Amino acid sequence: MQPRIPRQSPRDRAAHGPGDVPGLGAEATAALAAARRRALRDGDRQVDTAHLLHSLLEHDPLVRAAFGGGPQLARLLGYLVQRSIGYGLRWQSGVEDSGAPPAVTAVEGLSPLAAAAIERACEESARRTGAPARGVDLLAAMVADPRARAVEVLTHVGVDPYALRAGIEDGLQEREGCLEGGSPAC
Repeated sequence: MQPRIPRQSPRDRAAHGPGDVPGLGAEATAALAAARRRALRDGDRQVDTAHLLHSLLEHDPLVRAAFGGGPQLARLLGYLVQRSIGYGLRWQSGVEDSGAPPAVTAVEGLSPLAAAAIERACEESARRTGAPARGVDLLAAMVADPRARAVEVLTHVGVDPYALRAGIEDGLQEREGCLEGGSPAC
């Protein structure tokens, strides 16, 4: 009987990298670890932004709240589950790529766009608040690139990635005002 989860070779373990990424908060780190497991289980060579989106939705209540719940969130989760059980097999053979020359990143085992989104989320969060990047920071960074698979997934289920990003950024600015004591609504 074959095991349900394929065994990792040493090369696969090295390619998927360590669990901790400097600058990521607890929710985002948990989602990254889950995305790595999902990619491995699905037989994908790299973690892409769709893997990260799926894991963020599972692990971070603030990310789920960014979608407002309801039928749109249910459609999105349903599509992501279909993808993880084989619907998205057309993506397995390719690498999510920005088309830019490959860059050396601190995050191993990720598609170039996923690695760039993590780096952008960490930089923006550090600049804005000095705190580690949260799941919503990572979501905002992922949907900023129209070539990301997460954007393709969102568009497929009827979510406007630009409106989602704008809503996230408005929420982040509002929370930043609360941290500084600048808003009476806090």
